[in-house]
Amino acid sequence: MIWQTTRFRIDLSRVHLMGIVNVTPDSFSDGGQSLAAGAALAHCEQLVADGADILDIGGESSRPGARRVPIQEELDRVMPVLEGALKLGCPVSLDTTKTEVMRAALALGVDIVNDIHALSAPGALGAVAAHDCGICLMHMRGEPDTMQRDPRYADVLTEVAAELKLRLEAVRSHGIAEARVVLDPGIGFGKSVEHNLDLLRRQHELLELGRPLLVGWSRKSTLGAVTGRDVSQRLAASLAAALAAAHRGASIIRVHDVAASADALKVWRAAGLCR
Repeated sequence: MIWQTTRFRIDLSRVHLMGIVNVTPDSFSDGGQSLAAGAALAHCEQLVADGADILDIGGESSRPGARRVPIQEELDRVMPVLEGALKLGCPVSLDTTKTEVMRAALALGVDIVNDIHALSAPGALGAVAAHDCGICLMHMRGEPDTMQRDPRYADVLTEVAAELKLRLEAVRSHGIAEARVVLDPGIGFGKSVEHNLDLLRRQHELLELGRPLLVGWSRKSTLGAVTGRDVSQRLAASLAAALAAAHRGASIIRVHDVAASADALKVWRAAGLCR
């Protein structure tokens, strides 16, 4: 299957790694490490050298309890980094919920818009419809400051699938080709530990929606709940979750630790356990 983006037709016959670049002071795992544009761009270069197929650059934390960032502040954070990353020869994704930030980045030539709100903000669908970018629609209930207070589902897989299908239909209604769209079940976004684990167990069922899956487990709190490890000690758990997601049909794995993830995937691929 192909993921069509602004500059690249990404062949998803093998699993791809999306490297995370948080240009923020408060992201749950690496906040502040790449806040300066120079440091963020150096991190982009290192992730590509480590084996990242795609870079995902964001200027607003979506961790539980995170504060909203004004539009101009987010633009000031991400635009210089996006401009530099676009010269590195790989697809560049913008992680944002703001239509104004999407428009500015798309005018710059960004390849992908990755939106935790699945393009539900006013004008967001129109903004991406006016370009040829790739799109990631993620599932979330609530907002970052409230989403983890008491998430409830009768059947998490069925409900996540139904809600993603609605967003996919909204995208179609704006004339956006399905080849541009991937779906993300939103691990940790309005879901309990058991909800997240159930999504992993049954992840392959989401493939019935007909679009590739992008999944992010890297360093998340569910892994801490399972292992008892602090966020800085979750590499092994993150690799295990990434491999499980790949084994259950994910096409793109979003990770902090690209080099280790690339090595793990190489072993599984050599053994025929993932694409």
